[in-house]
Amino acid sequence: MSDTPVVPATVRRVADHLEITWSAGHVGRYAARPLRLACPCAACVDEMTGRPLLDPADVPDDVQLVDLQPVGAYGIRIRWSDGHGTGIYTYRALRDRCPCGACPPGR
Repeated sequence: MSDTPVVPATVRRVADHLEITWSAGHVGRYAARPLRLACPCAACVDEMTGRPLLDPADVPDDVQLVDLQPVGAYGIRIRWSDGHGTGIYTYRALRDRCPCGACPPGR
């Protein structure tokens, strides 16, 4: 992982997923439920161990992105249809987990 800042060209909610256009026009489409299950907040992940605390059974299969808010120049906060909205998804973490199929896992 590089220390080079990762800033997307565009970030938008499209139907049932988050769409991020990265440099050189590369597009990552992040399905809602896997993204919700990957929430990095302290209620979803133990801050000391990194152990997941969120029970996948507690997240509806049809969970949706309700709102996106930029957080500084480094990430976004997503408000979810299940009422959750405290996690900050950094652009670096999102880029590292690009689900496009062409990007290597963990970049």
